[in-house]
Amino acid sequence: MAEAKAPHRRGGFTADGSAGTSAETGLRYEVDGEIATITLDRPDKRNAQTFATWSELARIGDSLPEQVRVVVVRGEGPSFSAGIDLRMFTPEGVPGQGSFGSAARLGAASFEQTVRQAQQGFLWLRRPEIVSIAAVHGHAIGAGFQLALACDLRIVADDVKFCMKEPALGLVPDLTGTKPLVELVGLAKATDICLTARIVEADEALRIGLAERVVTRDELADAVRDKTTELLSTNRDAAAATKRLLQGAAGRTLEEQSAAERAEQAARFKALFGGAS
Repeated sequence: MAEAKAPHRRGGFTADGSAGTSAETGLRYEVDGEIATITLDRPDKRNAQTFATWSELARIGDSLPEQVRVVVVRGEGPSFSAGIDLRMFTPEGVPGQGSFGSAARLGAASFEQTVRQAQQGFLWLRRPEIVSIAAVHGHAIGAGFQLALACDLRIVADDVKFCMKEPALGLVPDLTGTKPLVELVGLAKATDICLTARIVEADEALRIGLAERVVTRDELADAVRDKTTELLSTNRDAAAATKRLLQGAAGRTLEEQSAAERAEQAARFKALFGGAS
């Protein structure tokens, strides 16, 4: 695979406004035809995330090639991601990126914009035109858990340990993870997971719907590859239309969903067989 290179946009989280170097972001990004792979690549830090990580994730989403249909998110080393880089809790923070303390001193509008920018690195993984797969092993804590939740599918190794750590640190999960967690496991179970900050291991993750499949660590890459092949076997436009229907279903009545199905099917018929516009 050839590593995709693109200039960093301005407006990130570092002191000079850039997204930071590859070492600072802790990400590798590769595109091979219809498949993009994002690798969290700070194994010595268990792939801890920083402001620059989130800015780079957003940049990847902004520049994703049109031909990409499947995005795989994985972690290098012993863990998927141990969550927030703990330096962000110190007065010094992460060099060139500041700290939570410096963020707390921002005005209300600036603080909201900072969080909004971070969230953009997670939101794009739900786009209808792609399917995102989190290949999760080892620790997926806090921001790592939320990154896995941002993906459409989660295939996990049998050593996985999910944990929503933020409430134990005095924070709330704000990287778009609360909605998919409730949708996947229900309000009561999501409340239990978040407010106890307990570990959810592989067998429970499969049972409650957090994981689509559990495999051994050695089998994880092959399992993700097999799922990617299955996803690419369907018609691209029909897959995107179906994902739009599924994503909107919870917010519609049955009549509204039926109407949405008719509209999407009309577009598919016209695309495949022609007909009046």
